[in-house]
Order: sequence, then C-alpha cells, then structure tokens
Amino acid sequence: MTILNPNLLSKGMTEAMNAAVPVMRAVNKRLLTPEILLLTFIRLPDCTAGRLLQRSADSRGFKLADLEREAEAGARSIAGRPADFDFVTSGGDKVALSMEMVVVLDEGKGIAQAADEVWIGTEHALGAMSQVGVSTSGLLQRYGITPTAMTGILADQALAKHTTTQDWVALAKQGQLTPVYYRQSLLRDLVSLLTLSGDRDVILVGPTGAGKRALVYSLALLVAEGKGPDGVKSVVEISERALLDNAPQAVQAGLRQAAGGVLFVPNIQRFLGGYKAEFAQAEKSLQKAFLEESTIVIGTTTEADYNERMASISTVTDHAHVLHVPPATLDETVAILGTHKPRFESDYKLDVQSDALQVAASLAGRYLTAKPLPGAAMQLLHRACALVRMSEQTGLPFRPDVPADARLDADDVRLAVSLMTGVAVSKLGADERIKYAQMVEHLKARIAGQDEAVLVVSRAVKTARVGLKDPKRPIGSFLFLGPTGVGKTELAKALADFMFGSEDALLALDMTEYQQEDSLNRLIGAAPGYVGFEGGGQLTDRVRATPYTVVLFDECEKAHARILDVLLQIMEEGRLTDGQGRVASFAEAVVILTSNLGAQFLSDLSLGDSAHELAMQAVKGHFRPEFLNRLDEIVMFNALSPEALRLVLDLMLKKEAKLAEGRGLKLEVSEAARVWLLAQNDHPEWGARPLRRIIERHVRQPLADALLAADVKPGTVVKVDVGAKGLTVTMA
Repeated sequence: MTILNPNLLSKGMTEAMNAAVPVMRAVNKRLLTPEILLLTFIRLPDCTAGRLLQRSADSRGFKLADLEREAEAGARSIAGRPADFDFVTSGGDKVALSMEMVVVLDEGKGIAQAADEVWIGTEHALGAMSQVGVSTSGLLQRYGITPTAMTGILADQALAKHTTTQDWVALAKQGQLTPVYYRQSLLRDLVSLLTLSGDRDVILVGPTGAGKRALVYSLALLVAEGKGPDGVKSVVEISERALLDNAPQAVQAGLRQAAGGVLFVPNIQRFLGGYKAEFAQAEKSLQKAFLEESTIVIGTTTEADYNERMASISTVTDHAHVLHVPPATLDETVAILGTHKPRFESDYKLDVQSDALQVAASLAGRYLTAKPLPGAAMQLLHRACALVRMSEQTGLPFRPDVPADARLDADDVRLAVSLMTGVAVSKLGADERIKYAQMVEHLKARIAGQDEAVLVVSRAVKTARVGLKDPKRPIGSFLFLGPTGVGKTELAKALADFMFGSEDALLALDMTEYQQEDSLNRLIGAAPGYVGFEGGGQLTDRVRATPYTVVLFDECEKAHARILDVLLQIMEEGRLTDGQGRVASFAEAVVILTSNLGAQFLSDLSLGDSAHELAMQAVKGHFRPEFLNRLDEIVMFNALSPEALRLVLDLMLKKEAKLAEGRGLKLEVSEAARVWLLAQNDHPEWGARPLRRIIERHVRQPLADALLAADVKPGTVVKVDVGAKGLTVTMA
C-alpha cells in the first residue's frame, strides 16, 4: 500500500481526515469514503468546509440536519472500492482510502492549485465532492451545492480561508488583526515610499526585534481604515509552511494574490544569494517581482544580511528603497507594551499592572541587550506572565513568601529578569545612582592596599554608567599590571559581584592556553565544515548567553597575535562574530586584561613613582600602539606593603569566619595568632597568595580535624591563638 503524502493536505484538512476515522468506525466501514468525509465536515462546524455548508444552508433555505441525515445514510450504505492508498493518522494508525476518496483528493488538488494554494483544504475537497462522477455529487446537487455554486463560493475571499497566504488587510477588516502601536515617523516614511509613481518596493532593515513586522501590521491596519497609499488594497504574507513545502509555487501564489497590493516577505535574504539562499528555487520569481509595477514587495532583513546577500544584487538595489527601522525608544516601548496589554491579560488570564510595563521596558533595555527594544521587553513580559501564571496554577510561589495571585506587578518583572540574566533581584531594584556613588567604598572593603587602582577603575565605570561612553563599546576596558598576588583577579571578582550581583558573572580565560594560532577556535568556535564547529566558542557563547559579564584575559601578553587582534576588535567595536556567523555583543561587559609585564619594577617599593614609568616602557615594548590606545585605563598594582598584607589577612580570616558560621560555629582569631600567621609568609614578594595556603594549613585543616574528632554543637566558639608549638585551636 502507498502512504498518502501528508504534505498534500492543509492543517485543517489533516484534522478533518483524523476526525473522519472515528466516524468511519461508527458506521462500521473499513474504507474512508467521500460520504464519511462529508458527514465529518457537517459535524465540524469550525472547519472551512463546515462553515461553507452552513452558509449554503442559510442562503438556500435548507436544514443542515437534513443533509447530515442523508450523508449518514450514504456513509452507512456505500462501501466504496478499495484504492492502493493509506492515510496515516496523527496517532500513527493506517486507514485505507476508497477509490472515490482518492478521486476527491486529486480533484481537490486541482481546485487548490487553480486558487493559488499549495495544499488541499477542506473547502477544496468539498468542491471536488460536488463534481460530476463523484459519489457525493448527487446528494450535494439536490441541496443546490453544484460545481458552479462551489466555484463562486471558493472565489469569495471572505468565505474561503486561504492556507498558502494571508491578507492582513482582510483580516483587519474582519477584526482579526491584533492592534499595534503606530510608530508615526516610520509609518509616515513607509507610506511616502509606497506613494511614489515608480519603484515602490521597500526593504526594511533593522535588528531582529526592532519592530519591522509591526510596522507592516500598522500599514495593513491603515489600509483597512481606508487611509493607506493609493492603489494598495491588500498586504499578503506567504505561509512559512507553504514555503517549506514548495517555495517556488508558494511565491507564485503569493505574487498572484498580492496583485494590486503588497507582498510582504519577512527575512527576504532567505530567497537571495544563490546557493546560500534557503529558498534559492524561488529567487528568480521574487527578483522578477522587483521589476513589475503590479505588485509591491516589502521585505525585512538585518543590516548584516543585507550587506552580505543583497547589496550586490542590482535587481534589488536599483528598484527597492531601504528604510532603516531602529530599536524603539524607552517611551515608545512603554506605549507598545500598553497596546499589547489586553492581549497579555487575555492570554495569561492576569491583571497586568501599569508599573510592570514601565519596569519591563526599562530593565529589558538595560539587561536584555541581545535583542533590541521593543522585542526584548515583549519577551520579558511574556516570561514574567508565564512564571506568574505557572505559580498561580501550581500553587508554588514564584516570589518567595508572596502568595500566588492573578496579578503581574513590577516585582514579578524584576524577578523574571533575575532568572533570565543571573543578576540578583536586589541589584535590579537598587537605585543605580546611589549604588555607583558608593562604588569606591564597596571595592575598598574587598581590595586592600590598592586604593589608586580602585579609584581608577571606579572612575571609568561610573563615567560609562552615566552614559558618557560609546554605547556599542564595553563598559570598560582595562589592563591590570602588577606582580602576582597583589589583587588583580580579586578586583575583577569584586567588580563582577558589585555590578552584576555575583562572582559567577566573571569569565576568566588563561591566555597561556592560547599561544597557538588555532587556539582562536576555542574562543569563537570553528567555522562550519571544521571539526567541532557545532560546539561554539568559550568566549562568544558565554557572552551571548550572559552579556552582563566581567571577562578576564589573564596574562594576555602570552596570547598569540591573532588573539590580541580579537581583543582589539572587542574593545573597539564591542562585538565579536563567532565561527557560525552569530554576533556576541560586549556592550554590557567589562573587559579586563592582566599582565606581568613590568612586574619586577612594580614589586620594588624603593623605586617609587619611577616604577610606573619603567613598567609602561615594558608594556609599550610588547603591545602595538593601536592596542594600547583602545584601553580605557592601564591600572598599576603595586607590591603589597606589610600593612597591606595585614589587611589582606584580615579579609581572608573574615571569609573563614563566614565558612564556620555556615556550620553554626563562631570563629575568633586572636591578635597574636594573626601576627604569627603573617610571620609564616616566607615570600612576601608573592603577594597575598602564600597567605591563603598558610590559613589553609594552620587554621582550616586543624579546625576540620577537630570537627571530625568530636560532635561539635551549633553555637560553639572556636578560638585560634598561639601556643608553645604554634597555633592552637580550642572550642568552648
């Protein structure tokens, strides 16, 4: 048996065929016949054929129940002749078709193609059932449903819902098009281009999510109100499924349907560019449309796709106008969200508070920069609504200690942003102005002995945060110079915690692992066709997923020259394209490079200010001027003085106390013990790193031994002091 090609059927026809199977079994038949399908159409009032039958009954004055009774009698009495075709249901069952059913589908295909349709719809099958020679024709014709009548019905656009194309203007007139916010200046520019006497095709260029489709929606609504450009009566879009099934036929159908109006082609670059095009077979048909005056083509694409695939095609560039669609402003985004508020409330059954819209627009523009406004804000609001709705349905609170209810407010939106970005909710709700005013004090509480470095970094970050920087470049690009163990990495961690809520926002890359040219692939991913290209890049994948990141390139002087070229691009353009052509934006990232160049000068406290000059000479001798000029600041870290080492020790012991507190213990380290710990540092030139090992050996390990030896109760005080043989650890 041959399996019926499922791509022949529209979605509605597939659903009707599935619904016909239980009807077939109810009338005790083993073949699916036209009579059974007709009976199914009558009992499916929401399918197109069902609506057509009801309208025919209303206009011709017969009762649909009478037709149903006769159709059921025919379904029970007519067995049909078996054909060599099976229909496979959505459940995977095979159902045999009668020969008459195959004829109906074949005739329906011809009717569909004549109507510029890619698939057989229920209306086309109904039209085939009325044809002479089909077993259902006599019954239908007795009720006035003749081939001539069906031809007229199918020609009526208001009755037959096309499956290959959609006319947005017709949908708008029927009240089926969702209202959108009019971006007046852009809509005015688009209408003016469509009012020209010739060459009225338009390519809308802008980032994904900027509102290109919404602009065309606005045009359709304007035309439906009778206020559109002269001669534009329709705005037709081709179904994505039709394009995937048969792109050339779908484009031809779309062009015929859009005659005298607009053919809207989202992501038009998919049709252009030869072998690179996803729908290359339809390229010639679409290019011809740019040469014809009967149909206007409006396409959308991004700047990169336009430059790569379209800028060199004269058919397009000579006859189409480019209209740039920038991201929406914050005020526009709030207004756009307000327009969509009723739909959000209906879809999610929530009361969306006005403050949630304002916060969604603000936080999306600030934290979800991978997509522009208004798209990022729409995505955020969907996510927040879904989380609250889930909480309400399951009873599991979305916000801790807050009962689930059917309301979405600003706090819900903040928590959704936190889940999407990893930025702590407390950071999202904090006053940014107050927060950054206290930045120096916050960092000094973690970084000892490097006050000048903290001041330099804080100034640069605060300048960027008040908007006094190129918005495309990173928040800050710094080169940290200094000997090992003086706080370079610790300052990077402190920045990640302060700015983005967690030290986990730090991405540390050891450049000693990137000394070979081919190691670049590990950062940005290999190009298609090379081994491992599917894996992406360690750097680009992370920044694209979490753009709020401090990226640390440790010991950058050891990286290959090609790696340094990549760093130069990040600092200059704020973006990086990976091996698969995807762009990672560094506009919300902080870029830190560390180097030991000149460390021997900075570690010599006796050199004073001249140490900085000598270190800079070493740096200039290694890096190209254009590389150094892209840095916001070169930050010098001096060797730690004995006083600074004591401060570092105190900070480390505070962390130990917090660890002990997690076990319910109170850790007390005497002054004598602190002096003793410092005295164990035989290599002060290595900075604070030896102190970490000293604390591990003389405090943490003895404490662990004590906890294993006895059942220590919560609330126990652990005292660390100096005894005759070194440190002592006692518990009370």
